[in-house]
Amino acid sequence: MRLYAGSSAEFITATAHQAIVGLLKQAYFEQYRDQAREGEILSWQNSLQAVSEVFQQAGLLDHGVLLEYQLPLTSKRLDCLICGTDIRQEPRAVIIELKQWSRTEPSAGQHEVVTWLDGAKKDVLHPSAQVGQYRSYLREVHTAFNGESDRIKLHACSYLHNYHFGAADAVLAPKFDRLLESFPVFGQQQRTELGDFLQRRLGGGQGLEPLRRIEQGRYAPSKKLLDHVVSLIDTDATYVLLDEQMLVYDQVFAAVLAARESGQKTAILVKGGPGTGKSVVALNLLADLMSQGYKAHYATGSKAFTETLRDKFGWRGRSFFTYFNAYATAPENALDVLLCDEAHRIRSSSVDRFTAADKRSGLNQVQELLRAAMVTVFFLDDFQRVRPGEIGSYDMLRQEAEQAGAVVKEHELEAQFRCSGSSGFINWLDNTLGIKRTANVLWGTGEGYDFRIVPTPMAVEELLQSQLQQGHTARMVAGFCWPWSEPTDEGYLVEDVVIEQPGISYRRPWNAKSTKKRLAPGIPKSSLWATEPGGFEQVGCVFTAQGFEFDYVGVIVGRDLTYRFAQQSWMANSQATHDSSLKQSRLTDQERVEFFRNTYKVLMTRGMKGCYVYFEDEETGQFFRSRMETS
Repeated sequence: MRLYAGSSAEFITATAHQAIVGLLKQAYFEQYRDQAREGEILSWQNSLQAVSEVFQQAGLLDHGVLLEYQLPLTSKRLDCLICGTDIRQEPRAVIIELKQWSRTEPSAGQHEVVTWLDGAKKDVLHPSAQVGQYRSYLREVHTAFNGESDRIKLHACSYLHNYHFGAADAVLAPKFDRLLESFPVFGQQQRTELGDFLQRRLGGGQGLEPLRRIEQGRYAPSKKLLDHVVSLIDTDATYVLLDEQMLVYDQVFAAVLAARESGQKTAILVKGGPGTGKSVVALNLLADLMSQGYKAHYATGSKAFTETLRDKFGWRGRSFFTYFNAYATAPENALDVLLCDEAHRIRSSSVDRFTAADKRSGLNQVQELLRAAMVTVFFLDDFQRVRPGEIGSYDMLRQEAEQAGAVVKEHELEAQFRCSGSSGFINWLDNTLGIKRTANVLWGTGEGYDFRIVPTPMAVEELLQSQLQQGHTARMVAGFCWPWSEPTDEGYLVEDVVIEQPGISYRRPWNAKSTKKRLAPGIPKSSLWATEPGGFEQVGCVFTAQGFEFDYVGVIVGRDLTYRFAQQSWMANSQATHDSSLKQSRLTDQERVEFFRNTYKVLMTRGMKGCYVYFEDEETGQFFRSRMETS
């Protein structure tokens, strides 16, 4: 999808007569049924005039031009793509990222610079990194660029048409040398150099045929990308499927094959508690389905988990590790398979107040996911829903799938691979928190899983630090019972988690917010809190911890959920939480209790080998101790 396609000569003429912006505005309205934003219109007016003058000066008059071209199955749009042939008549195309920047400053980020956006200084991707991602994505997933023969060779650059480079400019810093070599940046003084760059690659003209091929191309991951995914997953020993995991794997494959032959839409619901291997199955399916040529995506609702997967798999991971809200504008059945991990986190809507009209489907998020693929697989646990807006319950997913006309299949994972393989610990936790009755009423210290109630949060940290020194992974997490501040202007985190009691003086920051503010050296972004070494210095909450596992986890249980012996029940304290969604008056006390219970179950099941817990409320700690065998 694009807002403009035509010859370079037509584009130059339309720009010279000040008609190009009108054409884009009209196309925008026709596609999205809304008006383009003023900032975007101003960008078109300034940037397209500048790049048009480059084309004319360089004699690029027999070429194809695409403007505002949407990358397949994403909401990202390229500013400009020009295509043609080189002097040997081989088809080529160049992506041009257009920026109105006039100044940048250094950033501590590996791929970032600082510039002014919306009236404030923000870390943003270096233009070479940004346009390089676009090039990589198209080469991996678009048939015009990844074909086995006669593929269109793709290049990329940036044009900062208002920018005057200085000798020590942040955009030209030595750490960007390799990026700049592959994806050069041109400023206002380099207009001639940009024209020469384009001429060397597109000097043969004849751009309408490559333009046609790009317009008619389709989404299909390249073999190189598939091999990359398979090799990464196959070499990780933790991704071995056992018993019912393998059964689910085979059943999903069978459903995909059947759907391709019959055209019947299918939904598969895979239930499983913490540590039963839902993500293991999903990742194996992703690799093997892609290796056999199926169009498969892996989606979650967790930014932290998704960004960590993308970090592990590199830039290529962005083309198939996605979010639940990424499918509002996806064509129907664009994918063969959509693997929805942590499906209990599916939201009621992909829309918020910042969502542009062109990103609004009019459907709820479950309907969008079902529409996007022939086979949609939901991996879920009803007892891990922790906020009111999360609607991915088993009953709701089944109902929506049936209404969509899908064949519904069900499976359940039961074997425990977390908590030292102790299903007894999970069952005891369910029973103790009142989530559901089980036979595991008491927890025995000889069960093989290191669970301890610890008198102070400092002592919890000392235990975790000891495990770190022995080579284990460990993190501290807590209920959302304290405010969560933005970083300071210098990029340091505020010590929000404060516990001051007799004998206790504990102050720690939460993990960094998902913010565009710069962070000081050694402080990881929120999405990398679980994996970067600096994450141990902060406390994580359920929103960053869910989906991850560590060897050992420390948990601070706040006063939002307390047990009272007098009432013989769990009590919710909405005044103790800083989650605004759980303060809502429309929630009943019982509903709040359920959300708080689920939150602490999630937090207490992040540890593979051990869990150390501090209770801020003494009576609640006493209740937990009453459910433990004494030696």
